[in-house]
Amino acid sequence: MSELFYLICFLAALLLSGLYMFNWRKNYDVHLTLIFALVPIINAGYLMLSEARTAEAAVNAYKIVYIGGCYLHLIIMLAVFSLCGIRLGKWLRTMFMTISSVVYLSVITIGKNDLFYRSYRFEQAGGAYTLVKEYGMMHSVFYMLVIGYFALSLGALIYAFIRKNQVSRKIILMLFLPAAVCVGCYLAGKWMDPPREIVPAGYVFAQLCYLAIVYRISLYDVSETAMESIAGSNSTGFISFDLDRNYLGSDDTAKEILPDLNDLTVDLPLSRSETLDRMFSPWLDSFDADPSDSEGSRHFYEKGSRIYLFTVQYLQGRKREVGYQLIITDDTLDRAYINLINEYNNDLENQVAEKTAHIIEMHDNLILSMATMVESRDNSTGGHIRRTSVGVRILIDAMKKLPEAPDGYRLTPKFCKDLIKAAPMHDLGKIAVDDAVLRKPGRFTPEEFGIMKTHAAEGARIVHEILKSTDDYEFHLLAENVAHYHHERWDGSGYPEGLKGREIPPEARIMAIADVYDALVSKRVYKEEFSFEKADGIILEGMGSQFDPALKAAYEAARPELEAYYSTERE
Repeated sequence: MSELFYLICFLAALLLSGLYMFNWRKNYDVHLTLIFALVPIINAGYLMLSEARTAEAAVNAYKIVYIGGCYLHLIIMLAVFSLCGIRLGKWLRTMFMTISSVVYLSVITIGKNDLFYRSYRFEQAGGAYTLVKEYGMMHSVFYMLVIGYFALSLGALIYAFIRKNQVSRKIILMLFLPAAVCVGCYLAGKWMDPPREIVPAGYVFAQLCYLAIVYRISLYDVSETAMESIAGSNSTGFISFDLDRNYLGSDDTAKEILPDLNDLTVDLPLSRSETLDRMFSPWLDSFDADPSDSEGSRHFYEKGSRIYLFTVQYLQGRKREVGYQLIITDDTLDRAYINLINEYNNDLENQVAEKTAHIIEMHDNLILSMATMVESRDNSTGGHIRRTSVGVRILIDAMKKLPEAPDGYRLTPKFCKDLIKAAPMHDLGKIAVDDAVLRKPGRFTPEEFGIMKTHAAEGARIVHEILKSTDDYEFHLLAENVAHYHHERWDGSGYPEGLKGREIPPEARIMAIADVYDALVSKRVYKEEFSFEKADGIILEGMGSQFDPALKAAYEAARPELEAYYSTERE
């Protein structure tokens, strides 16, 4: 087949990948992104194969081409499962990746052994160059791999079509086409006389199908579509600042309401505009004082005959707040109605508040009961959750009494209250640890310790499930972080993710000190309780390696009360 055909396929793949990247959105499935990244590379391999004039050049081109069979078909299968809402376990994904990698390792060793090609030679016939191959054992495995991935994809599509009502039937049909066409092109090329490599065209067709799929996904993603619609409707405005109150940006609606925003420069302080600083700074101060206070986060601004509501909230990063966001809505028509119904809502609000408090109390008791139940299974940590909760409270009280908060910590009343409330949940993940490990009367082997370490990630999952319906997202995130990261170390040698320094959420850093201190000064089945002096030496030695050094002053201030508390516990 002519070099022009492969050049066209390569350029088409490159163009379609560029279109995908141009229209990329964060909600797109990662497997689709990998497909669009790999197809131009693979088609470049086919182009190199068509231009090869030596056996070595042809083999090198094939090593690129076989990325498609070994990895691209796997990624296509994973995309099918993901888009069909079928979850594959981590061990299954690892197994598939391992098998593909083993097959591809045999590919890149062509010429050094006979696993994939027993032999090969380069021939020229009628102006065409061909690599004549005698296949080895791993080539048969490769065939089985491609057919297996296609069969699993087809099975997932059939299952989703029958059982998954929340998966679009159009997407299911569009997912079937690229998988079928790619395999069909591969087999059809082998059956041609002489054989031809027409797979590149199949890959280009697959890209077209996936572009149609991501377009449909964009329509189905209600939340993102709604946000874009709001932002584009000129009815809602947005203004953002970082935690140092440097201006990050605003939309056209906000600038129309407050023209002074046009004079603010991104990354420069709010104080550069006297008018806006006088307006926004008191709002941000009020919000900082208590972010949970809805009155402190809602402010009204009158301009002409219009009344605008400014709502202050945190700008959320991955694990913590990174700034402030002001959301502006036109509240003119609602004000009269709100003033009217407020007169009738006082009694109802009191009743709701009373019942909500009762529900929260029941919820908190349920969580504490679950933590106690988990602890009752662990014969080495009796009373641990109660003692660590007190330890966290003592540390927080000490931090609040310091002349200024430790660097990197914002000790708002809600943060302190939420952390004390979340402390008993830090070891909930132990409920998933087998009794043979959890109740072992002695030190763990490395294998057993590996099992025990899973309790951190499992605890985060359990906390997430328990709190996913709560309206208090800040508490939800904080409690999940405490369970997930309280075994991370400042130097990055902890688990489960090896976070380092300020990558570790502040609440988890505080929890870590209370957790380790209790383990040191309490008796365990594998050790006697340490003296307060020895425990203190270990904690101080760990500042900067295991613990955040910014907490050293707070710990030293808390030490007398910690020792007093644990002295009563030993009596």
